[in-house]
Parts: sequence; structure tokens; C-alpha cells
Amino acid sequence: MKIFLAGATGIIGLRLLPLMLADGHAVAAMTRTRTKVEGLRAAGVTPILCDVFDRDSLIAAVKGFRPDVIVHQVTDLPDELDRLADFLPRNNRVRSEGTRNLLDAAQAADTPGFLAQSIAWRTGPGTGPILDAHENSVVAAGGTVLRYGLFYGPETFFESEPPPHPRIHVDAAARRTTPFLAGPRGIFTITEEDAAT
Repeated sequence: MKIFLAGATGIIGLRLLPLMLADGHAVAAMTRTRTKVEGLRAAGVTPILCDVFDRDSLIAAVKGFRPDVIVHQVTDLPDELDRLADFLPRNNRVRSEGTRNLLDAAQAADTPGFLAQSIAWRTGPGTGPILDAHENSVVAAGGTVLRYGLFYGPETFFESEPPPHPRIHVDAAARRTTPFLAGPRGIFTITEEDAAT
């Protein structure tokens, strides 16, 4: 399968890349950071230098690769939890304009599959109409939404101890994402709680 991974150098993207390659997929890995391009190339993927807000370049990149599925793991979040409130408007723009641009690119390239990251908690920071519109637009386009619990583990906000529920270890989240690359379509929850039931 050919996979276009947007957000390839994020916390989930970096964990998905080796899993995708191990499963024999060809991966185009998108980043907006020029200094990360060579690392992606060295990892064995096709690096794509592009910003999710540059609609025309994004469409051209997706059309050039002709993927079977686009995986939307783009976020704009801080490294420190106490700065989260300052970044929410930027992350909301990713969920609105960024998602819209990726869906437009999928349509332009006749890409049949689309998978997008979301969150499992439904109240508090980062929730509300923009999140709902993000999920609804993906589902309306025939895509898949994965609602992840709060990530914990290396390089997360919760490195030393797990956060409250809903939660999921970041490595487990990546492993549980790969079966959804080929469907099914709809909204699914990826948390420790749902795995236990």
C-alpha cells in the first residue's frame, strides 16, 4: 500500500513510520521542517517538505505520490503542557483548515483512504465545534477517525506517570493505528479502557 503520512515527525508519526515500513508499505512522509527531511530519507521513506496550510503545494505533493491512503497525524502542540492553552488556536487551525486541505488533496488525487487523528475526551481544552467539524468532515468523506486517549510515555506530556483516563501509551497507540490503514471507516476509540473491554 502507498501511504501519505502527514505529520510524520510528530509523536505518533515517528512511531508509525517503522511499523508501516515493516509491513511493506511505501511511505511519503510529510514534514514542514526542512531540517527533518534528511532524517526521513535515511529512515527509508520519501520525504515531503510541505506545510498543511499550503493547499496548492499539498495537493501537488499528494497527486505526485498517488497514495492509497492519507494519514492525518498533524498537530500543532507545545513541548510543555503548561503552554497548551497558547497553542489551542493553532491546533484548531490544523483541525479546520489543515483537515480541509488534506481532504481536498485526497479528492484531487483520487485517494480512496483517509485516516485522521482525534481525541477521546469530549470536554475540556481542544474540544467543541471545531473538533466536531473535523471529525464529521472526515467521516462524510468516507474516512476513519481515531479518537486517541491522552498519550503517555517517552516524549509526551506524561513521561513519568500515566495521566487520568482516557489514556493510552504512545507506543501502543501507534501499534493499534496500523490495522485501520485499510479501514474500516467511521469513528473508533484508541484507549486502554476500550482495549480492556
